[in-house]
Amino acid sequence: MQRTAILVDGAFFLARYRKVWSDRDAGDARTVAKTVFGMTLEHLKALDRPRESLYRIFFYDCPPLERVLTRPVSGEAVDFGKSGAAAFRRELHDQLRRQRKMALRLGRLAERGEWKLKPATLQQLRDGSLRWADLRDEHYEPDMRQTQVDMKIGIDIAALAYKRLVDQIVLIAGDADFIPAAKLARREGIDFILDPMWQGIAPDLHEHIDGLQSVCPRPF
Repeated sequence: MQRTAILVDGAFFLARYRKVWSDRDAGDARTVAKTVFGMTLEHLKALDRPRESLYRIFFYDCPPLERVLTRPVSGEAVDFGKSGAAAFRRELHDQLRRQRKMALRLGRLAERGEWKLKPATLQQLRDGSLRWADLRDEHYEPDMRQTQVDMKIGIDIAALAYKRLVDQIVLIAGDADFIPAAKLARREGIDFILDPMWQGIAPDLHEHIDGLQSVCPRPF
């Protein structure tokens, strides 16, 4: 029987969610989780495959930051574990675990307990619309990055391909980190489809995939 696996880069999906579904509450974890599952069904429909062909949905993300950090300008202590963003992430992961055919893959946050300027702030400093002397706490964000997520995506793609668990993989992502894993899957005869949720991709990425398919509403 034909089988399709859907792999979702969580950080990318959540960033695009706010643009694609601007009319929905991006802070409603239950709605976001249902949207993930709904996109899966749309992919199966677009590929002319029945719901029974869904092997599994893999959602990759990291737990929220739980540390107490001292703000860089005011010196105030802030507990990120009690923030709205952390509460949303915990609730989202809980809702995803309740979804049928869902496998939640969590990496970890590598953070150094330091702060960095937000990208928008750096641009304002460059164009002169903001002065260094005017920097405030809101211009900074914790210096952290996801780890193990790309590795888990690559391992899952390899396992799906080598064990012949599926004949088709749909990856919802926006960067080129998946290319080595995509090459491996295609060599094993897997139909590899990329869904960038209408975000543009580099022209040379087309040679590493078997199809480009976005099923969410196109943002304007």
